[in-house]
Amino acid sequence: MKVIVLGGGVVGVTTAYQLQKDGHEVVVVERQPTVATETSWGNAGMIAPGHSFVWSSPKAPMTLLKSLVLKDQALRFKFSTDARLYAWSWLFLMECTSEKARRNTLLKHRLAAYSQSILGEVIAEEAVDYDRNDRGIIYFHRSQEALDRGVAQMKLLESDGQIIKVLSRDQVVALDPSLASARDKIAGAIHCPTDETGDPAKFTRALAKKVIQRGGAILTGTTIGGFETSGDDVIGVRTDKGVLKGDAYVLALGTYSPLLARKIGIKLPIYPVKGYSLTIPIGDQPMAPTVAAVDEHNLVAFSRFGDRIRVTATAEFAGYDTSHKPSDFSFMKRVTQELYPEGGDYDRAEMWAGLRPMTPNNLPFFGRRKYRNLYLNTGHGHIGWTMSHGSARITADLMAGRTPATPMDGLLAD
Repeated sequence: MKVIVLGGGVVGVTTAYQLQKDGHEVVVVERQPTVATETSWGNAGMIAPGHSFVWSSPKAPMTLLKSLVLKDQALRFKFSTDARLYAWSWLFLMECTSEKARRNTLLKHRLAAYSQSILGEVIAEEAVDYDRNDRGIIYFHRSQEALDRGVAQMKLLESDGQIIKVLSRDQVVALDPSLASARDKIAGAIHCPTDETGDPAKFTRALAKKVIQRGGAILTGTTIGGFETSGDDVIGVRTDKGVLKGDAYVLALGTYSPLLARKIGIKLPIYPVKGYSLTIPIGDQPMAPTVAAVDEHNLVAFSRFGDRIRVTATAEFAGYDTSHKPSDFSFMKRVTQELYPEGGDYDRAEMWAGLRPMTPNNLPFFGRRKYRNLYLNTGHGHIGWTMSHGSARITADLMAGRTPATPMDGLLAD
């Protein structure tokens, strides 16, 4: 078939790649001048099944309330005139029971682990340079009490096959000597050795070139305006450059998916949650991090991409606003400098803010709603890079009428 993929982020491009492998003609539509320019550009870059815990947990409501009055919170909730925020928040709160949090976390971990296996297949077949680091991820805690709670919590993922190793502070420093000066700030850590990192934008752009080389089309600088439909079929996509017609369509627009979907009567509870990141050149600094890490106390993540460090933090409910100012990055920069004082050229850090497409239960949408030939692959939240490869394969399998290799119970759209 000819398949039109709406969205040129990591989810859209990996989907196009998997569809092309199945023999389909693919066309990717992206409004930016190049692929992987928005959410896929500045995220943490972690392929992290070990970070699969859902945000919708029993402790989330109190965290949201605290964010209304306390500064420097990792999660920032502000009152808004946007009615969609409150509708989404109600659905989110309904997911914050212990039973639902456990169920959703296990579903998310299953998808993340499957997705990582598909990534392994792709990089075994394709020469794709994306600054991969396969030394795992360190999730460290600053007190023994917090470490004990973290280990107890991680048992849930361990029961689902996640490999974990509990490290003392000395073992943390032995694994990554760049943390030596911060030794006394670390009580210990959980190391997930099978987690990994890599630059998602670099990967997406390299894979896009493969798609083009094999006859696919990627239409950048093309803005989507809406769908044309007939009965239960989508028959075209309206863009500022004309109508695009295909046999099937994939909605992979991240935070913009619900805006387009509602034009044809499909409601998707996806809300944008702003994240912030710094990309710091290492320069001639001698002690840059060599293993990705998450400071679980401050919820700041660190990844090494070749000659750069990517630092991410904060989840802010700010609608579709991606503006930022230097003070938004002060906290994460201070934490990074304390942990890695000789880790990078901090004066040359590049600031960025982007939007995570969050669903109330932190699980993406797959399958079809209302239209026979419109497939959903959207709403991947804060670990879209982790889940993108498996999500792409699932979408290709569903389109082919095949049963996906991973169980879909709890993952398919109603």
